[in-house]
Amino acid sequence: MSNTEGLSRAGEDVSPVAEVKSAVEGFTRDFKDFQSDIHQRLQKQEEKLTMFERKSLAPTARPHLASNAQAEAPHQKAFNAYLRSGDDDALRGLELEEKAMNTTVAADGGYLVDPQTSDMIKSTLSSTASIRAIANVVSVEATSFDVLVDHSELGHGWATETDPSAETGTGTIDRITIPLHELSALPKASQRLLDDSAFNIESWLAGRIADKFARAEAAAFVNGDGVDKPTGFLTHAAVDNDSWAWDNLGYVPTGADGDFNGADAIIDLVYSLGAQYRANASFVMNSKTAGTIRKMKDSDGRFLWSDGLAAGEPARLLGYPVLVAEDMPDIASDAMAVAFGDFASGYTVAERPDLRVLRDPFSAKPHVLFYATKRVGGDVSDFAAIKLLKFAVS
Repeated sequence: MSNTEGLSRAGEDVSPVAEVKSAVEGFTRDFKDFQSDIHQRLQKQEEKLTMFERKSLAPTARPHLASNAQAEAPHQKAFNAYLRSGDDDALRGLELEEKAMNTTVAADGGYLVDPQTSDMIKSTLSSTASIRAIANVVSVEATSFDVLVDHSELGHGWATETDPSAETGTGTIDRITIPLHELSALPKASQRLLDDSAFNIESWLAGRIADKFARAEAAAFVNGDGVDKPTGFLTHAAVDNDSWAWDNLGYVPTGADGDFNGADAIIDLVYSLGAQYRANASFVMNSKTAGTIRKMKDSDGRFLWSDGLAAGEPARLLGYPVLVAEDMPDIASDAMAVAFGDFASGYTVAERPDLRVLRDPFSAKPHVLFYATKRVGGDVSDFAAIKLLKFAVS
């Protein structure tokens, strides 16, 4: 055995086992170095991806104005350039989503208001003292809006086990068509004012148009005759509520010519409206009438009128909200100075959502005119949902 071991050590300088062990250790060492290098590279790559992800998916981490500016800047700059100088090249170059059938506005030099300005005008219209605030407002793409009303009753009868059932009456459906009319405004500004870069033309234009449109709409929704304007609810025929019929508005007399004969008439007005409408009903009157009613008390000396308890909450009369609309008539002989009803069911405002602005630098030199148009209509859609208070003996 000693001879074999001696030959093995004499014939080879290194044992095969030691050589394999050394090679494995070297490979393991190289693999660990390679693994460490790959891990560092992957870690750096992950840090870069995380940084890009934060920038692209978390816009709130950036300044608020900067994040909005990139999305809105092309449209704002293009519309602003058109208002100031009439340059419509940028507007024509914008890619706008269009429907298969539409009316091309740019062909005659007019452009739709950009989304930001349109929102500003819409919010101003909603905050005005107008029937719009309590009416049913719908957006349409057509030239009119049809309301289908089923106000008739179906027939009925009691059936027995053996007798045949008799035929009963069938209800009828009425169609109320609300045409859209064009509402326009024509504000102007000097070219020098428009050239001033510090002048916020969008805010100015929105404010001027909103004020004009709001006053015109509010008057038409109450007293409009339906000729090139909405039909106001007070222009419909009014009859005594005891003989009320469809296509008329029912009224309750105060019992005194041009005055109140106590507070009972207001209570009678409330209960002349159907129970299905009273839950969502509101009073409508102007400031002078509100000042008169505010002083009225019941038999126990309590005021019928109560102010809103929270900011923005409307005043209430007999527990119902009051809309003060200055276009309502004053208290006078035979005047319908107070309305009460569910206007969300009783009156519908139909409008096109777009607002068109046409720039005219020629007609009023050295001023520039801005011709803004919007299509809107309105009419009574449920004659049973609105009742009037008539200041008359009967």
